[in-house]
Amino acid sequence: MIIPGQLITIATFPGVIIHEVAHQLFCRLANVAVLDVCYFRVGNPSGYVIHEKPRKISQHILIGIGPFILNTLIGALIAMSASFPVFRFHTGGPLDYIFIWLGVSIAMHSFPSTGDAKSIWEAIKSKETNIFAKIIGTPIVGLIYLGALGSVAWLDLFYAMAVALLIPNLIINLLI
Repeated sequence: MIIPGQLITIATFPGVIIHEVAHQLFCRLANVAVLDVCYFRVGNPSGYVIHEKPRKISQHILIGIGPFILNTLIGALIAMSASFPVFRFHTGGPLDYIFIWLGVSIAMHSFPSTGDAKSIWEAIKSKETNIFAKIIGTPIVGLIYLGALGSVAWLDLFYAMAVALLIPNLIINLLI
């Protein structure tokens, strides 16, 4: 049986794919071996990247927040291409609305998962982790959990709309 969360995942599948690509990309950038990848499936989780245990806390954090960086940037850039004709000139065609949907669906999956938070938290709790990394990493873990909690109230959708619609429009207004 398909539940509403699965329907949302299906409707926003490009965001799931980019989310997993971001984890994989940041694994490669951090020189952490990737063992298995599933870019999209209907189920829980809707995608995953299994990688070796990072050697440094910075690697844990980068891999964990990679989707926030990549999904936000790609979602904003794709939606921005449609923002000019739709919001400035009111001449948007079907392709422009597809780009807006694509930007929103990608940005909607920007938030790291609670699994990412758990992984970072485990690394932070380690006795080998220095105090500076604990000071930086602890609020990141808290923000990830707040984002997960907020997604119950559609925070991920509101964030995606801000990234894909509000920010490009602010940029357009500044340029014109």
